[in-house]
Amino acid sequence: MPHTTHERAALILVDVQPDFMPGGTLACHEGDVIVPGIDQLLQRRLFRHVVATQDWHPAGHVSFASTHDGSAPFQQIELYGQPQTLWPDHCVQDTPGAALHPAIDWSCADLILRKGSDPRVDSYSGFRENHGPAGTRPATGLAGWLRDRGVDTVYVAGLARDVCVLWTAQDAVAAGFRAHLLWDLSRPVAPGGDDALRNTLRAADIGVLESGAL
Repeated sequence: MPHTTHERAALILVDVQPDFMPGGTLACHEGDVIVPGIDQLLQRRLFRHVVATQDWHPAGHVSFASTHDGSAPFQQIELYGQPQTLWPDHCVQDTPGAALHPAIDWSCADLILRKGSDPRVDSYSGFRENHGPAGTRPATGLAGWLRDRGVDTVYVAGLARDVCVLWTAQDAVAAGFRAHLLWDLSRPVAPGGDDALRNTLRAADIGVLESGAL
């Protein structure tokens, strides 16, 4: 059996997809920098369970600015009584930009969780969709999948640090897991809010680690 950092730990890699890399339709700041480190971490086989989330939107998704006449990317609207950022079209199903990044060996991932496939609802977190028409945040099933395998601690990395990675870590804590964010293996949509984000993580009891400490 390979060495594990924790017998009850899982690594969650959030949306490591070409559309979030430089040259992609929704490029995160330095998003490509994390790719070699993630691949090296996976090669170390430290985690008993590895989950990859994959943004997987249909064309015309409600989160796309192009779906709303007269709207621009990064504009905020109200959707189902909650603020919604409108994004450039990204991670459209079956397009190259929606694939898991090809420079990473994903063979040790035992769950690939596609999210955002409901055209009416955005989905940042790996654990819950955003608010939908019913006013609730439907669960993706990830929490139950992890509990069934005895997981009590998650380490989260990927893109974007200030959106989908953050929401995934926050929802992990809300679901009763201990959560840590791997800072060096994540990047934000845009630079500049690291101090505020660290404060948000600290307030949510989410640990911040460098992958070299594992």
